Amino acid sequence: MLPSFELTSRTITHRPDLGVLIVRWHHDAETAVLQADYQAMLATAEELGCARWLLDVRRREGADPAMGAWASNVFYPAAAARLLPQRLRLAVLTSSHIIDRFLDDPVQKEYVAYMLAPERPFVARSFADEGEAMKWLGEG
Repeated sequence: MLPSFELTSRTITHRPDLGVLIVRWHHDAETAVLQADYQAMLATAEELGCARWLLDVRRREGADPAMGAWASNVFYPAAAARLLPQRLRLAVLTSSHIIDRFLDDPVQKEYVAYMLAPERPFVARSFADEGEAMKWLGEG
């Protein structure tokens, strides 16, 4: 069995056989809790030397623009810098419902465009299928 780190809002699992860190949120949470989750995720990734992440956000229905701004503009660029020389690769596993809601909201749409832009110091893609997400992570 692979090691997992359980917390109330999410689970972090390292798959050394695939070189992937898998983070699954069990439910949505307040911004401060999510930011702490992200910091724990980065600390784990640094400890393991793992820059390929599967982020399962299917149960995070909330779309807090403040969280999107912080993750896109602050957290991911800082995480990418801290994981060098590896390039941070993010596969975001989400539902079509969440994607549609983000694309319908002009503020969230801006954060999605920022995240997916090729000039970022990290590479990110959104997926509805976990198998496709893992395949993409394995290509990087």
